[in-house]
Formats: sequence, structure tokens, C-alpha cells
Amino acid sequence: MEDLPAADNTPGFGRPPTGGRPIDASAAGARRRVGELLLRVGVSLDSVIAADALIVTTELITNAIRHGGGLTLFLPAVTDNALHLSVGDASPRAPFVRPHSPDLPGGHGWPLIQRLSEHISITPRPDGKIIEAVVRLS
Repeated sequence: MEDLPAADNTPGFGRPPTGGRPIDASAAGARRRVGELLLRVGVSLDSVIAADALIVTTELITNAIRHGGGLTLFLPAVTDNALHLSVGDASPRAPFVRPHSPDLPGGHGWPLIQRLSEHISITPRPDGKIIEAVVRLS
């Protein structure tokens, strides 16, 4: 499997953090980018591996937009037979698991990310944080 960097011409994607300013990106755009990377390294988009990778991608981006003050970095790469996702947002607050309540929808994203990722790290920054998740591709 070929290692691929996250070279991309989409504004904000694969670029350094923006000093806390949100970039114009969406979960759909991130899924497309990750889907392209997966195909280039031979992962079928019909596979469970791809489904897991795309769920983690979607949830990280959605959380950054919804709860993190906006997406400030999206950097996907495939190395060592794993998808590495770096997602920055403008909030210094770390994600947390919200107690389940039938009265409140949602709250499943962070637990899904934790379950489907081999490794997660959170790096505080002066302008927010960067979450890095690794999803094994084999």
C-alpha cells in the first residue's frame, strides 16, 4: 500500500492552522477527500474499513464545526497502512462524552470516534486544539 500525503488544492484542506479563523470546509468535502485517498491506496469504498474511516472523518469535522467554533485545519494522510486525520478547531475545550438522554439528540460522535480509531491525541494550541485520529486500514 502506497503512503500518500494530503496534498490537496481545496481551500483550507491540507493547510497549516489558520490562527483560529474557521476555514470554509464541510463534512461532505472531507469525506470526498478521504474517499479519494482511500481509493488511491487500494481501499474499496464498499469495505467496512472505508466506512469506519469515513465515519471518523465525518464526526471529527462535524464536531469541529458544531462544537469547536469552526474548522481551522483538515489534514488527512495515509502512512504505515493507516489513515491519519488531523482536525483543528477554534475551541480549547477537549471533547467529552455526554451522558445519554432520550430528551437530547446526538452525543454519539465522540464515542464513535474513540471506538473506531486506533489512536487519538488532542494537542492544545493558543488558538484552539488539534485532534489527531488514526484509523487502521487493514
